[in-house]
Order: sequence, then C-alpha cells, then structure tokens
Amino acid sequence: MIDVIKKTLLAGVGAAVITREKVESALGDFVQQGKVSTAEARAMAEKIAADGRREFEHSSHELAEKIREAFAGIDRRAQQRLDALEARVAALERAAATAATVAADTVEPPTRD
Repeated sequence: MIDVIKKTLLAGVGAAVITREKVESALGDFVQQGKVSTAEARAMAEKIAADGRREFEHSSHELAEKIREAFAGIDRRAQQRLDALEARVAALERAAATAATVAADTVEPPTRD
C-alpha cells in the first residue's frame, strides 16, 4: 500500500514538472508572438504556480486524511481481534485450571502395603 502511495505522489510531482515546463514554454511563445508582455507572462506564471501549490496542499491534506482513516480502521480491527484472542485465552486458562482441579480430586493417593 505504501508503494502505491509513493508511486502516486511521484506521478503527481512528475506531472507538475511537465506542466510547469509546458506553461513556461507556452508563455514564452506568447511573449515572442507579442500576445502578452513579459510582465503579464510572469504574472500568469506566478498565478498558475500559486494555484498549483494550493491544489497540491489541498490534495496532500486529503490524502493524509484518507490514510489516517484507513489506518484507524486497521487499528480498530486489530484491537478487536486482540480483545477476542485475550478472551479466548482467559477462557482456556479457566478451563485448564478447572480440569486440573478435577483431575487432582479424582486421583487416589497411593496406598502403603
């Protein structure tokens, strides 16, 4: 599960790098064509970068919350299984103690001849 999460995060980072390169390239083309000024291109790049950071932080927060929820469920199920096992061991210990007491009561002491 951890590998899947790592691969997903790395894919997201890779996509962000590719997207940034494409944005910079497109803005550079617009500047060369005279469609936008260098200042406008810089402002657009900063806005796109800020939006990307905000989206990344939001996605990271959501992912962390989902991971916490998943592990909480695992912890809860593990605790339930542990509680059930402890109850079974206690029952077996009581049964063994009862059986030992009954066996001790039914054994006749050795006789002397």
